[in-house]
Amino acid sequence: MSGDGRSSRIAALGYDAAAGPREHVRACNLCGCEHLVEVARRDRYGYPTTLLACARCGLGFLSPRPTHEAYGAFYTDVYRPLVSAYHGRRIDAETVQAEQRAYAAELAAFVRGVTGREPRSVLDVGGSTGIVAAAFAGDDTTLTVLDPAPDELAVAAAAGMATVEGFAEDFDPGSRRWELVLLCQTIDHLLDVGGTLRALRGLLADGGHAFVDVLDVSWVLARTGAIEDSYKIDHPFYLTRLTARAYFARTGFDVVAERMADDGHWGFVLAGGREGELDLDAMQQHADAFLDEAWRRRAEGR
Repeated sequence: MSGDGRSSRIAALGYDAAAGPREHVRACNLCGCEHLVEVARRDRYGYPTTLLACARCGLGFLSPRPTHEAYGAFYTDVYRPLVSAYHGRRIDAETVQAEQRAYAAELAAFVRGVTGREPRSVLDVGGSTGIVAAAFAGDDTTLTVLDPAPDELAVAAAAGMATVEGFAEDFDPGSRRWELVLLCQTIDHLLDVGGTLRALRGLLADGGHAFVDVLDVSWVLARTGAIEDSYKIDHPFYLTRLTARAYFARTGFDVVAERMADDGHWGFVLAGGREGELDLDAMQQHADAFLDEAWRRRAEGR
């Protein structure tokens, strides 16, 4: 962590990452393997947070990690002040709107170019203030935002969107279905990636699409040069393009189109398909390469 005052700003928050209730993850959420490798013990904020990687597929995840309830309190009281302290500028329900507008416009153009139509119903999971959902608004489009942060949902509600407070893992849609389901820069925050993706598959209307983007941890590692700078307590999971595509295959999605953004996010337009099996040979090669790179960076002392 740099010496530009970042450490003192984070310390001033008074958040004790080790104090709240925690839970252990005993098996990989993607392939089910129980051979887990400890990769690092202290995250980019300086918190004592252990990063594990699956030795068979290379999926990264925190364990132990805050419980569902502890993460709920974290996102309500700590998350925005923490990222503000880390970056040295105010990041809240107001500022994120300005930052998300360019992202939203570019994303909407990409998805429309792939699907060739305007969705009549949009569900944005982890949708914050609704800026991304609003980019898909048409004359007859219904927009719904699901997010755990009440202050950010209040902004979406004020803009006329339907809102649901809570986590994707707990969402019960009843009989509702959507033509477009968005999971934008959110998958890393989930506690059950596989279960949530299966649930999202069930939310698609016939002929509908989903968009999911994933911050590639290998890209982050190459950019930061150190595994400790590549993970953080607010991201329980760490994916790559390969593990993301494996998740989609396992949970009943077909990849229609993909692209990589300048900030290391792989974006995928998905359609409903059938659940498939993992290519375990490819996954093993991926795991070996990821772990080798992490060890090499650590040996270099970077």
